[in-house]
Amino acid sequence: MFVMLPVMLAARKIDGEDPNVVFLLRCAYGTVQAVAFLLSLFVYWKAAGAAAEQVNNRIIYVSPPPQPLADPNAKKTYQEKKLSDHLKAQARSLIGSTLMGIVMTVGLHVWKNMVMGLAIQSVMAPFNLIENALVKAILLRGGLSDLATKKIFDEKTRDEITEDDEVTDAQGQIVVLKKQTSKALKENAKTETRPFEEVLLDTWDLGAEADIVPLMEALSKKNVNYQTSENGWTPVMIMCGLGAKKTISAMRQMKTLGADPTLLDKEGWNALHWAAFHGSAEAAKVLLDKDDFDGLAIGLHTVTDKEGKNAITLARDEGNDDVAEAIEEAENLTKSTAQDEKTDEGLRKRK
Repeated sequence: MFVMLPVMLAARKIDGEDPNVVFLLRCAYGTVQAVAFLLSLFVYWKAAGAAAEQVNNRIIYVSPPPQPLADPNAKKTYQEKKLSDHLKAQARSLIGSTLMGIVMTVGLHVWKNMVMGLAIQSVMAPFNLIENALVKAILLRGGLSDLATKKIFDEKTRDEITEDDEVTDAQGQIVVLKKQTSKALKENAKTETRPFEEVLLDTWDLGAEADIVPLMEALSKKNVNYQTSENGWTPVMIMCGLGAKKTISAMRQMKTLGADPTLLDKEGWNALHWAAFHGSAEAAKVLLDKDDFDGLAIGLHTVTDKEGKNAITLARDEGNDDVAEAIEEAENLTKSTAQDEKTDEGLRKRK
């Protein structure tokens, strides 16, 4: 609103009878809208890619857009949605609104010879785009990776829904939820026998808010290298991408149980790929440290996934430069140590 009003006032002063002015406005409007439409297509492509990832195939609770005449004292309402579906729906909505704006503005210009609309939309289109949650996430927040912690739609997880919140489905019908918290997961692990894969995936679903104790209590030498049936995820991979408290100590505990970081999931990723993709520099350091997993010696950094990317390339592509630098630093340190040992050996031979 603070931008819209000055733009409208300025647009009213434009000489719409001057053909040169009209031509320049058409050029400016066409350029801006072309960029906006191409950007919306790019956003849809990125959103579709994120929606295809198994990690985003989970339920979230999204607050609907605020209504002008809504009761301020009413319960906060959230709609139950699948994150993958919501990503694609929001991207389609962006393309639709962009096209609708173009059709309306061009239609009014051709039909009523309205020039002011061209001027206003030439300025407002970039502002409207940057307010979109997907555009903001891609351009300003490092992309659509690790959506469990970024929460670009200001959504809640099931664990975060309180008694003061009202949940509805897509048809507006109230949904009654049985609250499931990290504490409940821990109690369930103690009081009943649950499949290890269920404990592992429940921990992953809770993301950075997860309590890893139930998983660590269920862990043993027999299942430390367990791989999930659908995606081939292992416990150490989960720890590399989780971002929760005490994951580093958990990784070291897994090492003592015989965790193998060289195992690959269905994408061809090993544990170092997971740390690279999810931006966990500390996990990468543990994997590479000689006193921990000694990942350089076993070649974690040289493995390429199905797209031909090693961990450094994946980290750079996702904007996780701190992880890439940690890997490169470990490589340089190893090379330097090897060179020093070679020099010392040469000196001893000459003596």
